[in-house]
Amino acid sequence: MIPSTRAVLLSVMLGVPLVAARPAVAQDIVLDVTVATPGQQRLLGPVLVQKGALDDADLRERLKNGFPARLHFKTELWGIGRWFNELEGTFEYDVRILYDPLEKVYGVVRATPERVTVLGRFDRFVDAQATVEQEYRIPLVPKKQDRYYYIIKLEVETLSVSDLNEVESWLKGDFNPAVRGDKNAGTALGRGMRSLMLRLLGGDKKTVETRSVTFSPQ
Repeated sequence: MIPSTRAVLLSVMLGVPLVAARPAVAQDIVLDVTVATPGQQRLLGPVLVQKGALDDADLRERLKNGFPARLHFKTELWGIGRWFNELEGTFEYDVRILYDPLEKVYGVVRATPERVTVLGRFDRFVDAQATVEQEYRIPLVPKKQDRYYYIIKLEVETLSVSDLNEVESWLKGDFNPAVRGDKNAGTALGRGMRSLMLRLLGGDKKTVETRSVTFSPQ
């Protein structure tokens, strides 16, 4: 496939390498979940920790060029039934890392449905990465004394459709971020074109999934 003129222009102006689409593999990402100890499983949710999500060289390059990295975690609590399993609850949150080229610092933020927490600003990438890889306890617990397990899904991306909308606004001379919701997200065709652009710019998502042990809360 030959990249469009628009894709090439964006690549040159943003300093982002223009690469062909490729599969979004996540073998280098480790995602672990630890269930609370017996007697605490109806009071404390599981602890999540990931390693390696920011190890990708292309991801770091896009981060340095101003595109925030986003780690989206989704935890599902499943109850084991006699005939089928039932989804008992979900909890989702984001961890984002953004590089400020003016101050030359990395900012890390965690966003849950209840609040946004600034986890810190760091001069070194390794310190920001260590913060991103910190353990986090999920506030999702079973309410009954049955058999359960957790499924955790992690999605990693550095270039989203909303990011691209904002970049396009900048290129047009509009310095008010489109992500505020002031602008129409575009037609289905437009969104399809943007999705193609994301792949051309190397912004495909990586996904990884894991499952906890089966447990029976007391």
